Amino acid sequence: MKLGPELLMAAASAAKLQAVPPEGCHSREEPIVQFIATGGTIAMKIDPVTKGVVPAITGDDLMQSVPDASRYARIEVNNFSRMSANHINDTWWARLTQAVTDALSRSEVAGVVIAQGTDTMEETAWWLDLTVSSEKPVVLIGAQRNASSPDFDGPRNLLNAIRIAVCQEARGKGVMVSMNNQINAARSVTKTHTANVETFQGGNFGWLGEVWDDRVVFSRAPLRRMHFSIKKGKEWPSVHIFPMYVGADGMFIRHAVDNGTQGIVIQAVGMGNMNVSMFEAVKYALEREVPVVIATRVPNGRTMPVYGFEGGGKTTFDAGAIMAGDLNPQKAKILLTLLLHNGIRDCTALREVFER
Repeated sequence: MKLGPELLMAAASAAKLQAVPPEGCHSREEPIVQFIATGGTIAMKIDPVTKGVVPAITGDDLMQSVPDASRYARIEVNNFSRMSANHINDTWWARLTQAVTDALSRSEVAGVVIAQGTDTMEETAWWLDLTVSSEKPVVLIGAQRNASSPDFDGPRNLLNAIRIAVCQEARGKGVMVSMNNQINAARSVTKTHTANVETFQGGNFGWLGEVWDDRVVFSRAPLRRMHFSIKKGKEWPSVHIFPMYVGADGMFIRHAVDNGTQGIVIQAVGMGNMNVSMFEAVKYALEREVPVVIATRVPNGRTMPVYGFEGGGKTTFDAGAIMAGDLNPQKAKILLTLLLHNGIRDCTALREVFER
């Protein structure tokens, strides 16, 4: 399904920037940016029959909405998948890592832009940050408004990401998320609003930078970077997240352990606290040598072994649990998955990585 002429004109107008690329953020030779389209709201329109928003647009269609992209780079389109939300798992992520790595290994490719659904974008960004070793920019984008909307935000996000991908200052920043002219780091970025275009935030850490009409401006760089290899042919470990809430009893933790789960992340409260029933279930897992990582449902801050009451962070830590630090539960799950995939199960070794 192609974008209509009215939408193309509106999108191109909305995304139009100054004709001259920003000084210092492009090379004299025309760089190549590979655009990997994986679906999401940015690739959806309203179905005239069901009135629901459905997949409708390819990566090639999206590129029609940003004619100014040719001023910055030559674009290669990789239509990787049509609807990322229904297909993302560890195997899908591993395929994406390989696609990004293959693209960046070519000297003529300056960077990679990936369009994805925003619901799990922070997880994909973190996965790629941990598994792609190139210093070249990798920028994830999406849209909060679908392509049928008169104020479709996809084209500007796409053009901004292309400009970031050819910017020399973007090298070495790790995987980034760029939405609403803001640039966030993979480790700290999270979706904070279901519909607002300014949904992605870096919490207490703030943005890495911004995209302006005349240039891309970086204000800081992420320092806490790690890399893990993907073992081809090796099965992915089963890792699950369990929330702490008033009345939680740990039943599902015990069930997961009895059915072969290989890792557990607890979405605790505060700095890593839980009730006695959850604590007993955590001990049940640890006694059976299933690693348990303690994250928090609080948006900002760290988990720490502070409280010494039964179920407090110190008691779970003393029992052998690992503190997730400032990683939210979904990102702690990804890190634990990759560690287990690489054969790291020892409590001391796991703690050392999570504390980096």
